[in-house]
Amino acid sequence: MTTVTEQPTTLKRGYVGQSLPRREDKRLVQGQGTFFDDVRRHGMGYVHFVRSPYAHARILSIDVAKALELDGVYGTITGDEVAISTDPFFEMSVEPGGLIEDYALAVGRTRFMGEPVAAVCAATRELARDAADLVEVEYEPLAALVDGEEALKNEVVLHDDAGSNVVWSGVFSWGDVDQALAEADHVVKIERLHFHRFASTPLECAGALVEYDRGTQEWTIHCNHQMPGVGAIWMAPSLRVGIDKLRFVTQDIGGGFGNKICLHPQFVVLCLLARKLGRPVQWTEWRTDQHTANAHGNERTFLAVEVAVKADGEMTGFKVRAIDDCGAFPRYEPLGCIIWAQVTPGLYGWRSIQVDFTQVCTNKSPVSPNRGYSRMQHLWLTERIVDIVAAELGLDPVEVRKRNYVKAEQMPYETPNWCVYDSGDYAAALDLALDLIDYGSIEERRREAEGRGKLLGIGIGSTLDSGTNNFGQSTLLNPDLQFSGNNEAAAVKLDIFGEVVVTLGTVPQGQGHETTAAQVVADILGCPPEQVNVRRGHDTWFNTHAGFSGTYASQFAFTGLGAVKGAAELLREEMVQLAAFVLQAPEESIELADGMARVKDGPEEAALPFMALGAIVNANNAFLPPDFNPTLNHRYVCRPYFGVVDTEKKTGQLTLTYATQIHAAVVEIDPDTGEVDIVDYAAVDDCGVRINPQIVEGQVHGATAHAIGAALSENFVYDEDGTLLTANFYDYHVPHALDMPPLKTGAMESPSPVAPLGAKGMGEGGGGGIHCLCAAIQDALRPAGKPIVYDSCNPPHRVWSMLRDPGSTRANVTVVSK
Repeated sequence: MTTVTEQPTTLKRGYVGQSLPRREDKRLVQGQGTFFDDVRRHGMGYVHFVRSPYAHARILSIDVAKALELDGVYGTITGDEVAISTDPFFEMSVEPGGLIEDYALAVGRTRFMGEPVAAVCAATRELARDAADLVEVEYEPLAALVDGEEALKNEVVLHDDAGSNVVWSGVFSWGDVDQALAEADHVVKIERLHFHRFASTPLECAGALVEYDRGTQEWTIHCNHQMPGVGAIWMAPSLRVGIDKLRFVTQDIGGGFGNKICLHPQFVVLCLLARKLGRPVQWTEWRTDQHTANAHGNERTFLAVEVAVKADGEMTGFKVRAIDDCGAFPRYEPLGCIIWAQVTPGLYGWRSIQVDFTQVCTNKSPVSPNRGYSRMQHLWLTERIVDIVAAELGLDPVEVRKRNYVKAEQMPYETPNWCVYDSGDYAAALDLALDLIDYGSIEERRREAEGRGKLLGIGIGSTLDSGTNNFGQSTLLNPDLQFSGNNEAAAVKLDIFGEVVVTLGTVPQGQGHETTAAQVVADILGCPPEQVNVRRGHDTWFNTHAGFSGTYASQFAFTGLGAVKGAAELLREEMVQLAAFVLQAPEESIELADGMARVKDGPEEAALPFMALGAIVNANNAFLPPDFNPTLNHRYVCRPYFGVVDTEKKTGQLTLTYATQIHAAVVEIDPDTGEVDIVDYAAVDDCGVRINPQIVEGQVHGATAHAIGAALSENFVYDEDGTLLTANFYDYHVPHALDMPPLKTGAMESPSPVAPLGAKGMGEGGGGGIHCLCAAIQDALRPAGKPIVYDSCNPPHRVWSMLRDPGSTRANVTVVSK
């Protein structure tokens, strides 16, 4: 069982809860931001990677002579040099995945289209690209694997050192699925569902400028990595150096979404070139390379789904076999094999669940976390199950959800695998979403659309955004890993001029950390937010940070702001003590308000401005007694309690907070073309206490746009040879402003009893948009033979195919009634 540790907050809400304008925006919209590509150094070289045109090939030779003959080319590096100078990256998996050798450049063989085989450094970016074209690589093409199920056969093995394409496999079983199926009135069987491969697209591509100091043998890496601490953990052993030899510096970052976590291979190459050439080197990723060879989101196939359903629509259990395609190398994987278990039953009361999970390598780009990492795929499965069950049994999908949702009065709710949903009212959130789209008028609108020759449908997407990972979940994959818990750090100080200075361990990429941290500190210290300076960017040599500091997994609201709150409270305590000493008043009579420390209800002169306190400690402290040594500078590490994960039962508190998102969409489909038009859309979010409602609203809008793109157009499509067919924005269509429907938003607040501020992370809730659009398309197509939506991406050609041949999809589903 899991113990829930409640963490009541004493924070008096003032600025928290207000939609203060984001302080970051002014400099960004005026072009005053500083991104890694703005950093320049004297004598800097530009790097371009030579990439494989083949998905799978043996490298017979690499000749860089012609490239080096160009005037202005500083040098090159190949995979053979990398293999001599570095060690393979650390693998988290047990065997066979743990035996895979992954270097920063391809060594001996390429395993995905776009994999770097060499790099060229030159005086200009254009010259480096021209020189890269002169590098002659002789390949021997090999058979490519592009299908996860085919990979299981091991007829073509990608990694000889592993001897298998299987990275990790395991069975998760909670409750008694066989009994649930035996006692069910109906068993709905779904042969196959497929969650496609895509990636949320940041405005700024990846890159870095790397400097090497020969005297100290240290590297400084100016970059846009969103988890520098993790990047250093991967890179240092590969480079055969201590972790403090790598200094990561980030400033403004143009979006991350998980894409900027697995950058260690490119960064290691840059480090080697900077050391080899004795000059700073800079690499900026091209957009086509970002699509071809940067991280994609996990592709997952669900097979042999069986769902136990009672006559009244109660769902008591399900079983499924899942095959996850992680691409050519595991890298951040196999964490995706367990992260989904944070939301095992979705929003529903299933008590018996069995998941037979296997992850395989194929000749595609490696994957990394992508907005809603691994949970999005699993929650899509649970939502597809609900809608298919409702359709096959003739039930109302709204009522099926309400009957099976975890109830508000059950909170905090322990799932079958001992995760604890902290708070929420899912049925109320659904009602709000339905009200926003005027659900009562849907049938009338359906008839009106039919009169215009259109097919109208409504869909619901229920999803959870689990925040603040327990890294102990990794031991469910490999019991030898020494990971558990989570933490984040922050520091708050009062300087000599009375300004409050905050440094964060996190690495924001547009989430508004500078604004929200200032709001929290202002409330605690009783000063206006303008008096709080939250330093932008992150420097691992100077910022306070913890081992896994960064911005990911929807955890800033808990651990990030929890650390800020803790440090600010320590500072407040010391400021009160100092003011009490100077004013000769009891500590309990001192209040901090309006940027002053003053005696409550005392005379006007019984007050000290913050500047006075800062000056005393920093410049005029001789009169302080020897046993009183205030620093007005405090670091705090927020380390929430998780408990120990049970590796045998595969149970434990895998994460801490659960924000809820309910999306509802109304679509019209043109039966002649398959074109889907979103005519109404609502998104309701419950993330507990909203620190800044406007920022929350912005996150909802962005997540919804990502979801719409993924559901209707964004798809990394490979041919049978492993060639990526959607490598640019012409073929890989990302929604723009004109593609967005009118978006209605609603908000609820169910404060988390475990979070320091009652707030839950909510930055990864976009999956609800994919779920509801799949449901809406299926609902719209009912009059055309009741086809089943079995894929998460449904562009016009796929919708048109379902209209023309609904039977091919219906063959995926059978119902056994007793």
